[in-house]
Amino acid sequence: MQFRQLKVEGAYEFTPRQFRDHRGLFVSPFQLEAFQQALGRPHFPVAQTNHSISRRGTVRGIHFTVTPPGTAKYVYCARGRALDIVVDLRVGSPTFRQWDAVEMDQVHFRSSYFPVGVGHAFVALEDDTVMSYLLTGPYVAEQELAVDVFDEDLDLRIPAGPDLVQSDRDRAAPSFAAARAQGLLPGYAESAAVEESLWRPSGIGAPS
Repeated sequence: MQFRQLKVEGAYEFTPRQFRDHRGLFVSPFQLEAFQQALGRPHFPVAQTNHSISRRGTVRGIHFTVTPPGTAKYVYCARGRALDIVVDLRVGSPTFRQWDAVEMDQVHFRSSYFPVGVGHAFVALEDDTVMSYLLTGPYVAEQELAVDVFDEDLDLRIPAGPDLVQSDRDRAAPSFAAARAQGLLPGYAESAAVEESLWRPSGIGAPS
């Protein structure tokens, strides 16, 4: 498996080998050895897995988790095609406000790792696009926040189309500047502390 660091500090792209024969294909989107080589971490503590199916033109995000408790995630496209985006929302981060994107599909089977505190969005480029997630923390609705994916200050360059689809929550999401002014964005130091706590033998979650 190959990996490379993305423009957002602590975020990585992974590309696995594929094994094809007369029966079809076998691929491993997550491999602990490659994860350890990229991040220097002993394991990935999975607390929950998520699975979404989206029609072409669906835009989800920018989503992030209140930190603490914070959540890191590992994302891949199990079917279809998507433009997967990471945005550094961590105030004080060396790559604050920067973003990067990975095109995920059934050709290369790329995956992405998102550290605690960053924002995540994606655009489904085909019907029935399936995105799968490994999460270090459970989903708690009250702790999940969003920033406007079309905020001109971020300039994420979402693929244009007449039929873009968003949830009511995402359409109502505040701008990046408004979220920062309201104190909603995670801090870099707090995010790093939660991230570090994930690898302790005591288990998942923020320091007590």
